[in-house]
Amino acid sequence: MTPPTVDVHAHLLVPEVEEAVAGLPGLAEAKALDARRNGAASLAVSGPMVRSIVPKATDVSLRLAAMDAQGVDIQLVSPSPSHYHYWADEETAEKVYRLANEATAAHCARAPDRLRGLGIVPLQHPEQAVRALSHALDQGLSGVEISSHAPGRELSDPAYDPLWALAERTGAILFLHPFGCTLDERLDRWYLSNVVGQPTENAVALSHLIFSGVLDRHPGLKIVAAHGGGYLPTHIGRSDHAWSARSDAGAVCAHPPSSYLGRIWFDSLVHDPYVLRELIRAAGADRVLLGSDFPFDMGAEDPVGALRAARLPDSDFHAVRGGNAVALLRKD
Repeated sequence: MTPPTVDVHAHLLVPEVEEAVAGLPGLAEAKALDARRNGAASLAVSGPMVRSIVPKATDVSLRLAAMDAQGVDIQLVSPSPSHYHYWADEETAEKVYRLANEATAAHCARAPDRLRGLGIVPLQHPEQAVRALSHALDQGLSGVEISSHAPGRELSDPAYDPLWALAERTGAILFLHPFGCTLDERLDRWYLSNVVGQPTENAVALSHLIFSGVLDRHPGLKIVAAHGGGYLPTHIGRSDHAWSARSDAGAVCAHPPSSYLGRIWFDSLVHDPYVLRELIRAAGADRVLLGSDFPFDMGAEDPVGALRAARLPDSDFHAVRGGNAVALLRKD
C-alpha cells in the first residue's frame, strides 16, 4: 500500500501573536533591522504578497482545498517564522509562544485527519524554551519550529542542552527554519536576504549542531531542516576535509560531518531536480521529506511535481513523497 502524501513544510499566520506584540518596546527596532536586512525593494514586494496569502494561511477550508489541488493528503503546519519575535522579554515571549502554540493546535484540530502542527519556542530564553516545548506537546503538537540562532546564541550553545534533552526524550520534531540572515545589508538587494540568506543560515546552524557534538550527545533528536538543509549537504565534503585536516575543526564531533546527515531529515524544497537528487545521494532517500513552504511565494506550487521531476526510483519517490514523514510522525 502506498503511503499518503505528506508535506512537512507549510505555514500558518497567527494574527493574535502580532496583536500581542504591537507597540511593545523592541518591536520597532526588530522591524528596522528586518528592513535593513531585506532592503526597500524587497519589502515593497513582500508586503502585498503576505497580505494576499492571509486567507490560505488562516482559513482551514482554503488550506484543505489547496492541499487537494496539490495532491497532498497531510500537512505538518508550523507558524510563520515571522512570529518568532526573539527580541521579546520573558513575559512577552511566554504570551507569544502560548498564543502561537494554541492557535496552531486549534487550526489543526479542525481537520485532525489531515493536519498536524508544530509550535514555537523562545530561543532567546533557553530555560523558557524548555517550558514552551512542553506546552506545545501538551497541546497535541508534534514538536516545534526553531530558527538558526537567537541573538547572541548559536544552536551549539550548551544552554540549549536541556531543550535538546527534552526533545529527544519525548520524540518531538525540531523543524529548523531560519528567519533573517546575519549577513545584513550585504544581502539587501534582489531578495538575496532570502535567496542566499536562508540556505546560508541553514548550513551554519546545522554545522554548529554537528561540529559542537550536539548530535553526539543527543543522537535521538528528530531535526528536520528546511530548504534541503541549505548549502551544507551538497558541500559536505569540505566539512569532512576540515574535520580530518585540522585539529580545531575535528576537536569535538566524534565522526566525519557527512556521517551526521543520516541523523537529520531534510525537506525537498531545493527548486532544482538535480540538487534534490544530490541531497538524496548525500543524506539517503530515507532522510528526505516533501516540503512546499505553503503558501509563501518562495515555495513550490506543485511539490509532488517537483519531486517527480527528479526522476527517482519508485521506492525513493514514494519514500520522499510520504513514507518517510509517516514514519517520522508516528510515535512509539
